[in-house]
This record gives sequence, structure tokens and C-alpha cells, in this order.
Amino acid sequence: MKAKKNLIAVGDKVLIDPDDRTDRTTSGLYLPPTVREKEKVIGGFVVKTGPGYAIHDPSSDESWSTERRELKYIPLQAVEGDYAIFLKESAIEIEFEGKKYLIVPHSAILALVRTELEEA
Repeated sequence: MKAKKNLIAVGDKVLIDPDDRTDRTTSGLYLPPTVREKEKVIGGFVVKTGPGYAIHDPSSDESWSTERRELKYIPLQAVEGDYAIFLKESAIEIEFEGKKYLIVPHSAILALVRTELEEA
């Protein structure tokens, strides 16, 4: 039996696969790392999202109640497969099973590019 590890984003966090194609200009010239480090906005593909922003349920404030209620969330706009444009300074780089990812708070995402299929 083989155990499978699963990376789970929590709360309002978004797991992003950074776009490595940003190391070139549109004409194909490679940018040195010093130039890329100065960028304030970068992009990448959304791999996973957390459940969203937790909201308070006032009905669970009854101290005498032993019933545990399910936590409720306001869902995030980002969904798996979106291309996110976000503030680089808010991203935290991690490595999971040999691959580099960025964890970004949803509030640091400036725009999303979502591909939708249309019937011709």
C-alpha cells in the first residue's frame, strides 16, 4: 500500500504554480534574475484554493449547547485552472515533492484570467 500526500490550501490561501515563461521578454530575450527580482507583479496558474473566508455563525454562541456546527465560508473567486496575476511581495515560496509553488493570500490577487469555452 502506498500513501499519497495531498497539499491542502487553508482559509483564503491560493496555491499557485508560478509561470516560468516570465523569464523572457516578448521578443524572446532572457531576463537576468536581478531584473526579475525587481518585478512587483507576477503570474501563475491556480493549482488549489482554500475554502474561503470563515464567517461567524451567531447561533453557535450558546455556551450550553453541545452541538458542533459546521463552519461556513464565503468562497473565493479564484478556481483551479485560472491564471492569477498577483503581488510578488505577498507570495511565500514552498517546495512540495520536488516542485516549487507559491502560496498567496486571495487579497493579493489583482486579476484572474479564466478560459471559458464558447459554442461556435
